[in-house]
Amino acid sequence: MFSLGDLYQQVIIDHTKAPRNFGKLEPCNHDAEGYNPLCGDQLHVYLKINDEQIIEGISFEGQGCSISTASASLMTQALKGKTVTAFEQLFNAFHAMATADMDDKPDEEVLGKLAVLAGVKEFPSRIKCATLCWHTVKSAMDDAAEPARTE
Repeated sequence: MFSLGDLYQQVIIDHTKAPRNFGKLEPCNHDAEGYNPLCGDQLHVYLKINDEQIIEGISFEGQGCSISTASASLMTQALKGKTVTAFEQLFNAFHAMATADMDDKPDEEVLGKLAVLAGVKEFPSRIKCATLCWHTVKSAMDDAAEPARTE
């Protein structure tokens, strides 16, 4: 029998093997580096935010584990066309899901496909892999000079 966990695994594998929005976005008006020293994940996030504070374009480059790559791929799909305020709300919802108690179910209505990453909370060291891209987007929006880190 096919389980929901199997479906989640397939989505993560799909986004790892064929990440969406992978590559340098040109033109962009915000970008940042991200680094997870625990796992070695490195990524660069590119954003194009218009005058109405809408994320018109988002992409990433880099290399990392399957969770890091899948999370970045899913995140770019979720954020494209959203406002900066919506990003902040989704950032908080994703972080809450990743660090929630094991018995807490993700809010799939708010998170959409991002809910497939809820399983990272079973592996505390993987939480940083899943959240690196989110912290990197936040750094890009803040025009931070230093790479985003997960510790």
